[in-house]
Amino acid sequence: MSIVMGPVLGFRGCEVTSWRVGVLVVIDTPAPPALTANAASGSPVDIGTPVLLHSHGGRAVWRFDLAATRGVEADTVTYAIDGLSRTFTVPAVDGVPRVAYVSCNGFSEPKLMKRVADRNDRWTHLVSVHAAAAYHLLVMGGDQVYADEVWTRLVPAVHAWSELPREERVRRAFTTAMRKQVEAFYFELYLTRWAQVEPAAAMGSIPTLMMWDDHDIFDGWGSHSDAENACPVFQGIFGVARSMFEVFQLQTPPGTPAPGQLVGATGLSWGHDLGAVSIVAPDLRSERTNGRALGAASWNALVNWLERIPKGTSHVYFVSSIPVVYASFIAVERFLGVLPGEQTLEDDLRDHWSSPAHQQERIRLIHRLLAASRDKCVRVTILSGDVHAAALGVIESSRDPSVLPNANVINQLTSSGVVHPAPPGTVLWAIEHLMSGAEEPDRGITTRLLELPGTSHKVIGARNWLALEPDTNGRRRIWANWHVEGVATPFTKTIHPVD
Repeated sequence: MSIVMGPVLGFRGCEVTSWRVGVLVVIDTPAPPALTANAASGSPVDIGTPVLLHSHGGRAVWRFDLAATRGVEADTVTYAIDGLSRTFTVPAVDGVPRVAYVSCNGFSEPKLMKRVADRNDRWTHLVSVHAAAAYHLLVMGGDQVYADEVWTRLVPAVHAWSELPREERVRRAFTTAMRKQVEAFYFELYLTRWAQVEPAAAMGSIPTLMMWDDHDIFDGWGSHSDAENACPVFQGIFGVARSMFEVFQLQTPPGTPAPGQLVGATGLSWGHDLGAVSIVAPDLRSERTNGRALGAASWNALVNWLERIPKGTSHVYFVSSIPVVYASFIAVERFLGVLPGEQTLEDDLRDHWSSPAHQQERIRLIHRLLAASRDKCVRVTILSGDVHAAALGVIESSRDPSVLPNANVINQLTSSGVVHPAPPGTVLWAIEHLMSGAEEPDRGITTRLLELPGTSHKVIGARNWLALEPDTNGRRRIWANWHVEGVATPFTKTIHPVD
């Protein structure tokens, strides 16, 4: 037996005295491997019965469940599987988790690989920072893999279908041959991308929480024409991509609820209470069409979760794979004109919250987040990616001046990409100019990009990852640090609690 890919740690929830982590491995034999685990403190670490998540081509995907004891001090758990030993850190009972955030772990086009000297430079840096001061969670906000090559000759049956006239494509069935080839493609994609040494080191030593975006399916999923979105081949590919997302990113058998899955949601949204911090991630892809990002049941589930934020929570991290505050790509395209060979924004015009089709849904989201901040007295911070740049946005409301000032302010921290390079300089320049002022999406509510602290830029066009670190002096503020490629010290933003 040998490990083909992994281990990948997945966070599976916590209680006051317990921190639960899944250990995913892909092996080349059907029987599960043996796993051992122990804590540096000597506290017990329970190991559950291994769960078979999926098998394909003689390889099996297994998950082991570990439950580590939380004490008054942080603890280190060492686990070993098939001769490979790694560690992860469990926060103290009253500790606020240290969180690393990444997105866009790959390339949307093979030619983009030539633009970077070291594709995994930011992963290497994250692992080195983690070695000095451990992170408890690794939040991955979308595009954990890039599946756009599903249309190429790597998947012959789908490639042949893509060459047909559009009218013919939307009528064709998703054949057995297509399904087999698509399943093999996605399975191998995860194994190849996640077996790379640098991301593997991070995902094997920091428990992950993942939410997908379009490239985990294929570019622009849900924002193509209605006929394409609904056609049998698109839906067939989506079904396979969703199953692989559940297996590898949520670490659950397909069709099985993941830990923290929002009650009543028809998508795969999840939320976790971590003590002083809570985190929630709506699934903005499973139900996406040209006219919506979330279905009605998933909206209700999200609202119910926000209304049940536990007392004592001071910060809520809201993971939105697409930025809520950003320049409209429609405006960017108009501002720049058509630049053949350089702009590939067509699907993004309909994909973003700023798209006319999503504006009302965006306003609804903003109102709901402001209401949660006001009613629950929590600081809401949006974590986002997708745009292949670092940015700091802010939503401010003057509609209810009676509430605490910080309850009327929501920061958006955008970190992207950990691997994908930045868009062309012309696009970055256009965004800077288009976001020079404030936008008013609704009466008394403004959104704008701010200059990142210590810079004169609203958008940083370099690869980066984000750290969210609690104050070490007993205060409840959070330090947000963007670690940008080519920059020696991070750009830092302080986020204070509401009260």
